[in-house]
Amino acid sequence: MKFPSYAAAGVLTACLLSAPAFANATGATGYSGKSAATCSTCHTGGSAPTVTLTGPTSLAAGATGQYTLTITGGPGLRGGFDVAVDNTAASLEPGTGSKKQSNELTHTTPKPAASGAITFDFSLVAPPSAGTVKIFAAGNSVNGNGTEAGDASATTTLTVNVTGNNEPQEEEGGCSSAGGAPVLAFALTTGLALLRRRRRN
Repeated sequence: MKFPSYAAAGVLTACLLSAPAFANATGATGYSGKSAATCSTCHTGGSAPTVTLTGPTSLAAGATGQYTLTITGGPGLRGGFDVAVDNTAASLEPGTGSKKQSNELTHTTPKPAASGAITFDFSLVAPPSAGTVKIFAAGNSVNGNGTEAGDASATTTLTVNVTGNNEPQEEEGGCSSAGGAPVLAFALTTGLALLRRRRRN
């Protein structure tokens, strides 16, 4: 009698533990595609959805951008997601129906489709210095039967260029407090001279 290898047993255990993670529970992280793990390891049998990320591809350092993950196609009854970034100086902030967990974003509960799409909104706060931030996102489209069978997921990425700080620069030739002092003194002197002249008249 042959027994399954430890490797096979490990994969089976992972699938059993993660079966409700993306579609039937309160979300899970580590499946964004940033690492080798994706939901497709366990959620199989359904047709693959299309997952897209929309939002600004350029942000000033420290600025906040609004992004939307959209899942279309696949089983399409409900869906979940996971989002991560490759820059530790950047910050992800959850939108409605999502939460922050282990520096990633995931759903709080499977979201029903509306008009043929499942969407999740979130924010990205750019790091304080110039560079790039790569957003990794996975979307899982499920049939809602309570198991991973008949589901399917897909991943996508979006690179955001972070430019230097856009702090306002003082215009050349602008008035400074030192430069304005002679003008103020001239105005006061002129005003006093006019006042004295009126009194004499």
